[in-house]
Amino acid sequence: MQISARGDYAVRAALSLAAAYPSLLSTQTIAGDQDLPRKFLEAVLADLRRAGVVRAQRGAEGGYTLARAPREVTVGSVLRAVEGPLAGVRGLRPEETSYVGAAENLPNLWVAVRAALRRVVDEVSLADIVDGRLPAHVRKLTALPDAWEPR
Repeated sequence: MQISARGDYAVRAALSLAAAYPSLLSTQTIAGDQDLPRKFLEAVLADLRRAGVVRAQRGAEGGYTLARAPREVTVGSVLRAVEGPLAGVRGLRPEETSYVGAAENLPNLWVAVRAALRRVVDEVSLADIVDGRLPAHVRKLTALPDAWEPR
């Protein structure tokens, strides 16, 4: 899985909002906290607002806050809001793929890849990250001998 700048910025902005929840944060504050380009961040926050992940309040005391408590917002929901489906194969959902011959069972692998990804991003809340308390099964993945090695 490749996480774009848009996805990375969305998660980082959501984490800033989670840390401040339920207070409102301005775009300028979030951009400063996370060293993000403000104009790009504004577009990302608009996507998050349209998806119902954040809510905005206008005015001098305005800003953004999470639409739900940080424990109720998963990393997966933030990524989907700005990136779309988590796993795609040539623009198709894994279950929509079909192959012949030696590759006929490949859709099973693509579905398993998506399921594994969901097992991490849909089971980790913003509060888990802010609090530094990842679920045990995610911590185990980071402890695998080759987890931190590039390939």
